[in-house]
Amino acid sequence: MKILYIHQHFSTPQGSGSIRSYQFAKMLISRGHQVALVCGSNQKAVVGLSAPYNRGVRRGFVDGIDIIEIHVPYSNHDGFLRRVWKFCLFSFGASRRALSEDYDLVFASSTPLTVALPGILAKLFRRKLFLFEVRDLWPELPAAMGIIKNRFVLCCLSYFEKLTYKTADHCIGLSPGMCEGIKKAGISPDCITLIPNGCDLNIMSQAALTPELEVRWSNNFSQDDFVAIFAGAHGVANGLDAILDVAEILLDRQEYNIKFLFVGEGKLKRELRDRAAGKNLVNCIFWDPVPKCAMFGLLSRASIGLMLLRNIPAFYEGTSPNKFFDYIASGLPVVNNYPGWVAELIKQNECGVVVQPDDPLAFSEALLALRAMPKDELVQMGCNARKLALREFDRSALSEEFSILCEKIYGSGI
Repeated sequence: MKILYIHQHFSTPQGSGSIRSYQFAKMLISRGHQVALVCGSNQKAVVGLSAPYNRGVRRGFVDGIDIIEIHVPYSNHDGFLRRVWKFCLFSFGASRRALSEDYDLVFASSTPLTVALPGILAKLFRRKLFLFEVRDLWPELPAAMGIIKNRFVLCCLSYFEKLTYKTADHCIGLSPGMCEGIKKAGISPDCITLIPNGCDLNIMSQAALTPELEVRWSNNFSQDDFVAIFAGAHGVANGLDAILDVAEILLDRQEYNIKFLFVGEGKLKRELRDRAAGKNLVNCIFWDPVPKCAMFGLLSRASIGLMLLRNIPAFYEGTSPNKFFDYIASGLPVVNNYPGWVAELIKQNECGVVVQPDDPLAFSEALLALRAMPKDELVQMGCNARKLALREFDRSALSEEFSILCEKIYGSGI
């Protein structure tokens, strides 16, 4: 089977972004299929191609994947209109490939929702099988965050969302809430599959810090420090001001050895750093993104992982955050500040603590309690996290489930 895989934000493990698509593509290839993957250029990503662009496109094989990289540079620092423009540019470029490449099945993975356009065109004009993956519910989440307020725009996006689901032969959701959102659009449950984000356990086994990061760690942290790490985007959705509020409370209490390490990039990073510097929050340390192997090296040294989002009900069931799965893959207890399916996983598996949203005092008390906890109890939380990762979220098993689904749909010729 030949698959055209469309994901604007693709990265190999050498980058700092999600590698779900990389692992899925590798599994398909290992099962004897051919994969051509269309992607864009991303600030966090390392695609693996180095040849110059030819008319805005470059192509080559990376780890057996036929990569088609469209030169649409994307950054989390881009403003809303600039992002929309780049989403559209990539969608148009990918559509040209969907209408010209030789393949049997097209698989498009959001976000953004605009990546569905090539799949829709392939289905309507070339009668190709079309699978669509929902990583975020659009336009529900942007509307809930207040990013998109125009009713006409929201109506158009809602129509396009429903058109996408109805055109696709099958839809994949990354969380129970996403699957429910697809179902509410009138799609039969038989045409929806839950394949959540996963844990890269094979990369975790290669976790290592570079000599430079070893020195930085030694300069920033002592053996007595209780290090709470946040590894992910520093964007509007993440609500990282909450950590700065907690950091301020702890310093006021003269609790100096609880430290916060922010690793990542995003639109609000400079603002967060400026606020931390302005309030002299010496317990907040900001680092730039690092490759996956180095990230797992950092997680293995941290005390706990921080799982935060803004207090927006649409997030409770409608997200599947990569960082949570990286934390539990590393055997790291997790502190979570919003309700929903991730919070329930933490509580049911006793692999961390869930605090109420918008309550920095309760958050600080939770951190103090974790630091005071007997070491064997904290270690047990980490073991529970690792067991959860192995039992339910092994990326290899999820990649195989995805491949089998593709083969089933291709075999049935829906």
